[in-house]
Amino acid sequence: MSDNLTFLSSDSYERLLSGLKKRIKAANVRAAISVNAELIALYWQIGKEILAKQEEEGWGTKVIDRLSQDLRREFPGTSGFSQTNLKYMKTFAESWPDWSIGQQLVDQIPWSHNMVILQQVKGLDARLWYIQKTIENGWSRNVLILQMESELYERQGGALSNFKQHLPPSQSDLAQQLVKDPYNLEFFSLPEKAVERDLERALVTHIQEFLLELGVGFAFVGSQYRLEVGGEEFFIDMLFYHLQLRCYVVIDLKMGAFKPEYSGKMNFYINAVDDLLRHTDDQPTIGIILCKSKNKAIAEYSLRQTEAPLAIATHKLPPPLKNKMPSPEALEKEMDVALERLKKDRQSQK
Repeated sequence: MSDNLTFLSSDSYERLLSGLKKRIKAANVRAAISVNAELIALYWQIGKEILAKQEEEGWGTKVIDRLSQDLRREFPGTSGFSQTNLKYMKTFAESWPDWSIGQQLVDQIPWSHNMVILQQVKGLDARLWYIQKTIENGWSRNVLILQMESELYERQGGALSNFKQHLPPSQSDLAQQLVKDPYNLEFFSLPEKAVERDLERALVTHIQEFLLELGVGFAFVGSQYRLEVGGEEFFIDMLFYHLQLRCYVVIDLKMGAFKPEYSGKMNFYINAVDDLLRHTDDQPTIGIILCKSKNKAIAEYSLRQTEAPLAIATHKLPPPLKNKMPSPEALEKEMDVALERLKKDRQSQK
């Protein structure tokens, strides 16, 4: 009997193998989600039972200690029944008294993610938002904690913009959700007298952290991106492309407060990118001016007269690195002290 595999072309076999691997991976993901959902549901039921008994019977916290001992004795190979975890289950059930509200979300993220959200986030809307973003973006526990500590929920969509006036409704709503205020840029160091170029270099060096702060969908195109207009050269601080918005995003960096002339310059950049880089299938280019601070009234007046879609936001920078070199006066004083000490040592040796 001949080996049928010899009649299978290499490309055909690779397609077969690739298809099977995708199916197996998808099945494994579904199985993992199913197991996680069962575990989360079990923990909610345990927490609900503890709550009910404490309310009905007036039991104190010691019941959790006893339950922990008995459950671990009964299921020695099963983790998750520590006193601390049982208390978390109680908190979990307290936080989601109506299981139907959060069930479609909370059982899609790991138990550890649920716990840190309950510990660090107050309010149902904020908790649901962080759960949804964890699912959408695949945040690890550490990334989730970082986003919560940076108060991402409060900052999301907070920048002033004219998107509603200059973008289609479907795009303007999404664009507004993507811009923050302030942007947290505390993941690097800057010299004490830093200028815009220093900030730009630092962001390029830490581009992964900056992309994480910008949000999902941003692709870095380049810094000091060259444009030629009317025979002259112009350079954009940072240029990105957003995969979901399907448009270029121009970012202009400023170390000081917002000034009205910044919007005119950004309007120029946006129009130039639209003419020189934008593909026929791309959506209109948008701009983000990142400043140290902004006067809301001045920013709103500037946006009103700007025809291009533009947002104005602030950035939060780390404390500047102060010059650790001593001043010439301090060096001279230290030298005098050292010479005086050396003179005394020589005299004592005589």
